[in-house]
Amino acid sequence: MEQYCNTHEYTLRHSDFDFKDELKLSSLLALLQESAGFSADELGFGYLDLKSKNLAFIIVNTCCEILRPVRLGEKAIVETWPLPPRHVIYERDSRVRIGEEVVANVATRWCLVDLDGFRLLTPDRLGEANARCPYRAERTLEVDNWKIPKLTEGKEIYRMRVGVSQCDHYKHANNTRYADFFCDCFTMDELSRPVRYFQIAYGKQVKEGAEISFFRKDEGDSSVCEARSDGELLAQFRIRFGEERA
Repeated sequence: MEQYCNTHEYTLRHSDFDFKDELKLSSLLALLQESAGFSADELGFGYLDLKSKNLAFIIVNTCCEILRPVRLGEKAIVETWPLPPRHVIYERDSRVRIGEEVVANVATRWCLVDLDGFRLLTPDRLGEANARCPYRAERTLEVDNWKIPKLTEGKEIYRMRVGVSQCDHYKHANNTRYADFFCDCFTMDELSRPVRYFQIAYGKQVKEGAEISFFRKDEGDSSVCEARSDGELLAQFRIRFGEERA
């Protein structure tokens, strides 16, 4: 029997690309979020299905291996499927292709929450949709450690205030926007290096008007950044650069 997979091809816009004419990390996250939504819709636990029950899936981790960038003029194909849930952790893996060439492998972790109190919920709250779901065990990316060590030191790079345009239908800063926030911790020269891997860990959500401070520490060919507000850790980012491939 063929294993479940949601497959969607995207025609990309010029605004999806950066100064190198390569797909921005935030645009890549937006494609993955869109495909996760398409998949959840057809499996019976999409946004509108859960909204009627006052439930939601909230992303908590993203790990992405980039084999090569998506370039201006290319169409991206995203394949995605849910893995069997573990207690209150829901995993979803994805791969990004250009034609038949795999250009990125992605692993994500989510939590199902009650929007009243943001309590973590087990799969039985999905009801029949969970019982029918064709979970798939295949992984595109093995993650050694989902945790990013907290910075004990690091330089404050900049501060910003969350605006309305950065918030989603949960009235919090959308997870995809953090990729832009964190990339702004670097210069164009620094981001001219090829990105081989990045990881985002989401801790606490923030609403419109919150002031966020961004910190950064470099270690060899990688950097770790943190977003903090009023002394609380909001999100962490790890990025690893590499050499140009032939």
